[in-house]
Amino acid sequence: MVLAGVVAGLACQGETALEGLTTRAEQGDAQAQFNLGVRYNNGEGVPQDDAEAIKWWRLAAEQGHASAQYNLGFMYKKGEGVPQDYTEAVKWWRLAAEQGLADVQFDLGLMYNNGRGVPQDDAEAVKWFRLAAEQGYAHAQNWLGRKYRIGEGVPQDGAEAVKWYRMAAEQGDSATQYRLGLMYSQGEGVPQDYLEAAKWYRKAAEQGIWEAQFNLGFMYSQGEGVPQDDAEAVKWYRLAAEQGYAPAQYNLGLLYFHGEGVPQDYAVAHKWVNLAASRSQGEDLESFAKTRVALVERMTPAQVAEAQRLAREWKQKTWDELKQGLETESR
Repeated sequence: MVLAGVVAGLACQGETALEGLTTRAEQGDAQAQFNLGVRYNNGEGVPQDDAEAIKWWRLAAEQGHASAQYNLGFMYKKGEGVPQDYTEAVKWWRLAAEQGLADVQFDLGLMYNNGRGVPQDDAEAVKWFRLAAEQGYAHAQNWLGRKYRIGEGVPQDGAEAVKWYRMAAEQGDSATQYRLGLMYSQGEGVPQDYLEAAKWYRKAAEQGIWEAQFNLGFMYSQGEGVPQDDAEAVKWYRLAAEQGYAPAQYNLGLLYFHGEGVPQDYAVAHKWVNLAASRSQGEDLESFAKTRVALVERMTPAQVAEAQRLAREWKQKTWDELKQGLETESR
């Protein structure tokens, strides 16, 4: 995200503040140049103009203003106001990262990780992730943990992965809470501990991570780390299923099929199993399709028609919500 600035003339109002800011920028004041660029980028008191924002950020960046360097790199990465150019983005981000901006160090690490604007280089990615992680930047701690878990750019080390995951998880990073739960569930880098796994899955699940919701539902279904409770399993499977996660949709369908945690309902079971099958492939698709056939054999034609109607309604609702979200983002 483009960094915002504190406009030096904020105490003044309207045109007078803008005129003063412009004068200082034209006189070479790097902070004023940065702030004026923010004004043009956001359309604050001036017409929104990415090219004009870039002009002022470039002047500030050339004087070593770290936030201007970051913003200029961001515009090159996105291709806003300039042709998209990852190499140019890396150039400016490196200058800002070398000044210690943790979020820029993280973004530069991602560029090396993905091979954008630079040759793909896991060791270099780890270097920048580590610099940001050591400043407490949660996303960088998450990525550094990933690198240690799979051994990319560093020797594989589960305990070191857990160390960095825990730092990010304790800051509330939901994706890392889920991964830390996995480490405890599988006994990677720590002794296997289902109670601790359930704790971290719950924290991630409550923030909407569907894999964590699914795993927590499974733990309630099996009584691992939590008391066995089919109704609680249904609750968490449903949350993940409503987000379109096929394994959760299938397991929720099975619970309706067998009447575990919910009243038995073949139409609702068919709805969820059918939706799961429509989002799967390979062995999963084969397994889900077999369950769907087994359901149909126990259903009346009216129940099958109702199940198909429920599935269509869910798909339409999901599409409408997605379309509304895209329209909101485009405004």
